[in-house]
Amino acid sequence: MSNTFPETPTYTGFNAPRRIEGEVFDLEVDGELPARLNGSFYRCGPDPRFAPRLGDDININGDGMVTLFRIKDGHVDFRSRYVRTEKFRLETMARKSLFGAYRNPYTDDPGVAGRDRTTANTNAVFHAGRLFALKEDGLPHELDPDTLETRGRHDYAGKMKSETATAHPKFDPQSGEMLSHGYEARGLASRDVALQVIARDGKLVREDFFIAPYCSMMHDWAVSAGHFIFPLWSTTADEARMRQGGPHWVFEADRDLAIGIMRRDADVKDIRWYRLPPGGVGHILNAFDDGDRVCVDLFISARNQFPFIQNSDGAPFDRERATPRLTRWTFDLSKKNDRFEARTCFSDFMEMPATDPRYQLHAYRHGFTAIVDPSRPLNAAGTIGVGWNTIAHVDLSTGRLERYYAGEKTTCGEPCFIPRSPFAPEGDGYLLSVLIRGDVDSHSELIVLDAQHIADGPMATVRLPFRIRAAVHGSWVPAAQPHPSFRTEPGAAG
Repeated sequence: MSNTFPETPTYTGFNAPRRIEGEVFDLEVDGELPARLNGSFYRCGPDPRFAPRLGDDININGDGMVTLFRIKDGHVDFRSRYVRTEKFRLETMARKSLFGAYRNPYTDDPGVAGRDRTTANTNAVFHAGRLFALKEDGLPHELDPDTLETRGRHDYAGKMKSETATAHPKFDPQSGEMLSHGYEARGLASRDVALQVIARDGKLVREDFFIAPYCSMMHDWAVSAGHFIFPLWSTTADEARMRQGGPHWVFEADRDLAIGIMRRDADVKDIRWYRLPPGGVGHILNAFDDGDRVCVDLFISARNQFPFIQNSDGAPFDRERATPRLTRWTFDLSKKNDRFEARTCFSDFMEMPATDPRYQLHAYRHGFTAIVDPSRPLNAAGTIGVGWNTIAHVDLSTGRLERYYAGEKTTCGEPCFIPRSPFAPEGDGYLLSVLIRGDVDSHSELIVLDAQHIADGPMATVRLPFRIRAAVHGSWVPAAQPHPSFRTEPGAAG
């Protein structure tokens, strides 16, 4: 049988699989790249290789594709490569999909029962000299930071006992630690959560397990200088449902959120749980301590944010109530009750946040996000059903919001912030974002914006001679980080 993808929204138009592995030496650049901009921009996202086993699928269930833009001395080289997970290798040998519905092993080909299903398709991060592709349903996969070749699944020399690790680790700018967690840590739909701390030298120095109040999606989490914050959503998993062929996740409209907070130097048995009204929880912008108070800035909605997740009450997807808005939660730990304060910082439809990494875990002022501006043309794209068409700079001190509109029929990727220099003021630097042009199939663009003047438009536009698929998350690694140089000869995508 030929590998023909179905004519469904998941596999057509903007979402059509690209399946390109290759490299391009010295990309075209319009404008001038900042002289200080030297390093590597890694992105990771789903790009399906085979037609879906069950006839259709959801956007986030594709194989992990990592892309690299290496910027040096005003030049940019590109490389893309799939993560060679166990799923990837098994399906390559079979030349077809063997794994079924998203995070439901009961829909797989019986021949792959018990095999590792992760696609490693959500984020690319660098720590202690190692590059990792991450997805929250499995362990990290280490990649060569230069060639992007897969070195293998990484369990920290056998010390990591959790079956999972988050796609959103946090990085302590003072200690150099990578802070992580894994949910469903001891099996499918289990309530087990593992707290993981990886030291500056890359060694796992802490892994503590605890039982959460219920099994919830915990795609992102928060860390402040003094606390770990575990947000359990109203979106839950149930193994019995999966055994019957049902979805991994269902949104329970009457399920309160559970927010666990503990000191970073405490035992997991000391987690204090707060109950919040039901809702959808998105990504975390930042968290910080203010005396006895813990402040968490995140994107929340009244209902489930994702069209592909069913509502337990049978209600249809509600775009207005699903709109994520930047909100500050404040928890006063000096008080014995479980009350909290919530303040909407901006009413816009925004998500995919970035901050100055030097201020993560600490009080800060500047944030950067992607926005859906409904007053402008919208594209059908990605997990939320519409594509981000605007990049924004939010000033949390003044309430000012500055926008850059990416253009008609254009979807912008998650912004990535890079400080202008190690000693530049907070928020003074550059933003990177990949633009996918819906009306142009021949190329994609990487734009560079001045983070304090984004409305002025790109300082430089880097052009790829083909269109790549939208990624989910990524990160910037400055050239000062110890990793190999980009060794390649002039060539084209293969």
